[in-house]
Formats: sequence, structure tokens, C-alpha cells
Amino acid sequence: MSEQCNHNCGSCGESCSDRTEPMDLMAPLGALSRVDKVVAIVSGKGGVGKSLVTGLLASATAKSGLHVGVLDADITGPSVPKMFGIHGQPTVLEQGLVPMRSKGGVDIVSMNMLLPDDTEAVLWRGPILGGVVKQFWSEAIWKDIQVMYVDMPPGTGDIPLTVFQSLPIDGIIVVTSPQDLVTMSVEKAIRMANIMEIPIIGLVENMSYFVCPDNGKSYQIFGESRIAAVAKEHGLKVLAQLPIDPLLAAACDRGEIEQYEGELLNTAVEAVKNTPKHKRTPKA
Repeated sequence: MSEQCNHNCGSCGESCSDRTEPMDLMAPLGALSRVDKVVAIVSGKGGVGKSLVTGLLASATAKSGLHVGVLDADITGPSVPKMFGIHGQPTVLEQGLVPMRSKGGVDIVSMNMLLPDDTEAVLWRGPILGGVVKQFWSEAIWKDIQVMYVDMPPGTGDIPLTVFQSLPIDGIIVVTSPQDLVTMSVEKAIRMANIMEIPIIGLVENMSYFVCPDNGKSYQIFGESRIAAVAKEHGLKVLAQLPIDPLLAAACDRGEIEQYEGELLNTAVEAVKNTPKHKRTPKA
């Protein structure tokens, strides 16, 4: 025990044999920042459209009248700036990094903004990646953000664990697709959230169906959906089932996701708005 010990273990960062409370690993928010609500977008595996859902949610939430921020925590595979048509590097002030703002008013911080070329590979190990995520939270100037979406990397590794321990996550949205393998991975993401005691707002299934432009019929390209069964098993809500839409893919490629017309995630936006602040228990 340190001579300066004040016996407040919850705020102490020292390893100590006399510790009586878990260590609080929460990263501080910058003095000039204000973030009211934080929602993480997660998936059990890659390739299911998690960043797409993050972009659509951010755009739809901003259109509903709220000031939205996106923290792109997928450090090695960032794609959020491209979807929003954001290029160049952010301004860095003495007080911190200024997020770049999309045409629709969404404030974004992403690793791609800090690279000399957005195709450059980020070859860093887990602890460094986690440190960058905490810097994005603590050292960026997030002004008056009413809802922040955190675009997580896939899986249940270092960065998701860092985000859950270090950021005040109020809830998560789990993204899936109809394949059985993905469904299994979704259950892993749900179990991680439960272990970390983070509320699950609901599930979003991407690539759920395709509407043929010739006959107007819907086809389940990746097989029959099991999202309703998974949601029922875990007592969760299905917030949306998104189609395979070439127009949406083209809008993302052009950096015009905010111009995509549709009400695909209106239910999800309302669920986010109605999600209460989550009272955290420190976990080390």
C-alpha cells in the first residue's frame, strides 16, 4: 500500500494486495467535450456490414435532429470516412484533435484521417490499438454530442474489451447476417456483452433479402433468416432487417451515405433515443 493511499480503490490505478474494490479503467473525456450517450455497434465476425449499419444509424439519427458523433474504433480496417465522403486530415489544436464534420453534420474521428494515404496498412499490436481508441475518446474535442456511435472491430478481442472497459457504453447494437456461421458468432458477441454487463439495445440483420427489380419479389440469397429465433432465445429485439441494395452500396462508394433515401433504421434510432444511461460497475 502506498503511503499516499486514500483508501479509495475505485479511483486508484495502482496494483495493490490491499485492494478492496475493482480498478476503474474508464478513460476520461476531454475538458472541452460533452457526450450524452454512447452506443457501440458490434458483430461477432467481420464482413456482415457493421460499418454500414453505423453509417446508416449516424445519418438517420442526425436527420432526426440530434448532434451525432462517430468514433471509428476499427483501427486496422477503418471505412467510416469514405462512406461519408470525408477526405484530408483533421485540425489539431493545443486543446486536442477536432473531429471532421460530414455534410449532414456528423462529427467523425477515424484512423484513416491520420494516415498519409488511406490505403496504408496499420500494423500495430493490440495494446497500441486499444491506446489509440482511448486517445480518440479522451483527446478529441467532442462538442455537445447527443449520441455517439462507436464502430467496433469484429469479434471479442483486445479492442472490444478496451472499449467496454474504458468508454461509458450505454448499450450495444449487434449486427448479423443470415448465415448459420454468423449466427453462432453473434451469440459470442451477446455473451461478451452479458459478461461485461453492457445492455443490448437489439439486433440488426444485414443482407437479409434481395428485391428483384424485374419482378418485385424478395429472395433470401443467404438462406432463411434465424434472427427472430436468436432474438427470442436471448430476450432481445429485432430492430431491422436490411436488404441487399445496390443503390446503397453505390452511395457508400461515392461517399454519399447521407443522401441514401430510406427509413430502414427508424426503429433502431428510436430505440437508441429511448436507451437510458447505463450505470457502470468498474471491472478490471
